[in-house]
Amino acid sequence: MDVLERAQEMERAGESVIHLEVGEPDFNTPEAVKNSAVEALGRGDTHYTHSLGDARLREAICLHYEQKYGVKGIEPRQVIVTSGTSPAFLVAMGAILECGDEVILSNPHYPCHPNFVRFLEASPVMIPVYEEDGFQYRFEAIRAAITPRTKAILVNSPANPTGNLLDADRMAEIAGTGKLILSDEIYHGLVYEGRAHSALEFTDNCIVFNGFSKLYAMTGWRLGYMIVPGHMVRPIQKMVQNFFICANSVSQAAGCTALQDPSVARDVAKMLETYNERRKFMVSRLRQMGFGITVEPTGAFYVFANARRFTSDSYSFAFEILENAKVGITPGVDFGTNGEGYVRFTYANSLANIKEGLDRIQRYLEKGQRKI
Repeated sequence: MDVLERAQEMERAGESVIHLEVGEPDFNTPEAVKNSAVEALGRGDTHYTHSLGDARLREAICLHYEQKYGVKGIEPRQVIVTSGTSPAFLVAMGAILECGDEVILSNPHYPCHPNFVRFLEASPVMIPVYEEDGFQYRFEAIRAAITPRTKAILVNSPANPTGNLLDADRMAEIAGTGKLILSDEIYHGLVYEGRAHSALEFTDNCIVFNGFSKLYAMTGWRLGYMIVPGHMVRPIQKMVQNFFICANSVSQAAGCTALQDPSVARDVAKMLETYNERRKFMVSRLRQMGFGITVEPTGAFYVFANARRFTSDSYSFAFEILENAKVGITPGVDFGTNGEGYVRFTYANSLANIKEGLDRIQRYLEKGQRKI
């Protein structure tokens, strides 16, 4: 956010900045989804819904997980719809954590994940993951980190910031620990090679977090959900009722359309094709420029590139690139100590802008005699 805010200041001063730091789809929400929201307003669907979410949407989510992952038997009452996935994380962790409890997370990781844990006076336990492994957990490291205070293991696949997927064997090993799995599946659907696996394919002892922001280009609609074990429904529901009442009624109507309308599926397929073209270009170009990418990212819309050839201080490097090349990138240290020496690029921007942004960076690095 420091990089983004400085970039915005530069833009207000009239400078041209290319944004390769912001993890937000650059596509518009599919037309059918927008139209369904207008229709919902016309019908007067502007009142409180059930605190767990509109029944139609919860049924559609159950069907989605059955059709996409082969997971049967999820009951609509296990689906809790929220205003984005962040409130879902907050109330889910509130239901499971007491002061001093522990949650295992990867390092690097999405920056907000450990903050939910800390807010509840519990402790994030960081497990380093490495470039040569495609930033996947090493099971022996997880096993060594488990203590009597361990309440959950958090997985994020496809991952932010790395764009890598956790393979089925490792997911099965993690599920085999018997610990509660917190599975952040918000980037599911944004996969270009292989297949993303839901934690529900391996265990019922999990909480799945998902939503509509990334796959359907609906970030501003603030619509997410979680799928929880039956015994956890009521404790979480009581927090939702007290803190949030319910998710936005019109957004929920739009979510039903996103999951069910064939035209939306076609729009998403076009988005994926475009993302994949950008992904291939960015990975190839960054390698040519001297950034390290040992295992190609195959999901989300990020490339987590090794920049140690150019810097040992990713935060300073990001601002150096911003001020001199007029390109926003994200410092790896923002994602944890094991992200130092890396920078994150997003390809949630047009191919023309990506090309221009990387050209600018290359010219600056060559001018500074950091040979490419």
